[in-house]
Amino acid sequence: MTDTIATAVALHAHERPDAPALVWCDTVVTYGELADGVRAAAAGVAGLPPGPVGVRAEKSADSVTFVLGCLAAGRTAVLPSPALPEDTLTALFERAGCGAVVTAADIAVLGSRAATPVAGQAHDVSFMLTTSGSTGMPKLVPLNADAVERFTHWVHDRFDVGPGRRVLNYAPLNFDLCLFEIWATLRHGGCVVLVDAATAADGARLADLLGTTTPHVVQAVPLFYQLVAGAAEHPLPSVEHAIVTGDAMRPAQLHALRTVFPATRFHNIYGCTETNDSFHHELLPGDEDRAALPLGEPLPGVLADLVHDGAVLTGPGTGELVVRTPFQSPGYHGTEPGGFGDHPVHADGERWFRTGDLVRRDEHGAMFLEGRADFRVKIRGQQVYLQHVEAVLLASEDVVEAAALAVPDDHVGKRLHVVVRRKEDSRLNSLVLRKYLAERLPPSAIPSTVHIGAEPLPRTPTGKVDRQHLVALSEKR
Repeated sequence: MTDTIATAVALHAHERPDAPALVWCDTVVTYGELADGVRAAAAGVAGLPPGPVGVRAEKSADSVTFVLGCLAAGRTAVLPSPALPEDTLTALFERAGCGAVVTAADIAVLGSRAATPVAGQAHDVSFMLTTSGSTGMPKLVPLNADAVERFTHWVHDRFDVGPGRRVLNYAPLNFDLCLFEIWATLRHGGCVVLVDAATAADGARLADLLGTTTPHVVQAVPLFYQLVAGAAEHPLPSVEHAIVTGDAMRPAQLHALRTVFPATRFHNIYGCTETNDSFHHELLPGDEDRAALPLGEPLPGVLADLVHDGAVLTGPGTGELVVRTPFQSPGYHGTEPGGFGDHPVHADGERWFRTGDLVRRDEHGAMFLEGRADFRVKIRGQQVYLQHVEAVLLASEDVVEAAALAVPDDHVGKRLHVVVRRKEDSRLNSLVLRKYLAERLPPSAIPSTVHIGAEPLPRTPTGKVDRQHLVALSEKR
């Protein structure tokens, strides 16, 4: 199918050429200007060798324009994190079959060519994203144009990202959250406020950006809300919808957020890169007192089961979540193994995805994310659930970030090690922390070693805690 996002941008430019499409630093790009840039980029892309186009560029107005140019020219845009190691990027682009790989400098050259109209070709895959690579080489995740189109319609129907609306984009360009924040917004005529990398790490600058650009819709990982809540000096009343996604938020954080965002409806959205968003829950008064936030209800057209010991759970219990969504990838690119395939219990001829996430359903039918199935490890013969340890750590008022790790040990096979970032004014030490954990965890889940510091924990290019890096650091200590 011809790409509907690039086609829609051209239509918005024709109907409302002076309407804002992108806000980037101190620059506003109108739909008329964006459409001109897309035509020029498409003309430049048309001169590249055939095949998907690899994009190695940080987020900017120019890089967004270039990706739209790829779509307008009927070319798949391959979007890994530019922060990945050089050999990893090279391998990913080769596996994707990229005819060309462009950098930020290439984008400037290609986008400056004469804007000769380029007829969009019929193509199926709009974007090729990657998994986080937290457990090895990232996998390539192709997203079909029709699946992306269905998703952009759900976003608009639920949150109104059309003309006159502004949507904050916090995530890097390679992150699947951009399907909501950038591509759905441009598809329906809204304005995207792009957050640059320097601002993304600074709570005061984020709060100032929210105050000056007055977005109506904000979607971001919990780290964003933590930064803003800690730095905002004034309420931010423009935000109508604040969406938490990408990682689990501590419910207690809602207290501070309701002060910063006084006119806001809060939402928790769950999904995977492979399937896109699957569950939605609007946070209600009292949710801040829960131990965890509910996943909520499946999105329209989404089917989901909990599977435990080869059977589908129909009542309370914990199992692996398997889903099928109208927005999902057809499967990893190439012959890569993964969780796509028949339903693990009752094959129905459809393609399901085994998420690897453990989900608990309570007696009332509410579902809660317990963590990753592969984060269940054995320490000295006892099963330990790493993310449960992390949840207990994060419940401490002295802890800002935490990671529980199973670290190789020559004597016992694996030892439990935790890394904690304490609050600035905290005097938390290992003795106090061990006492705190001993009061809340079984003996098997008490860490053998502890590292407490004031620095932020390292993150992967997709914003998750970089566990591999932390394990490597622990082995050096």
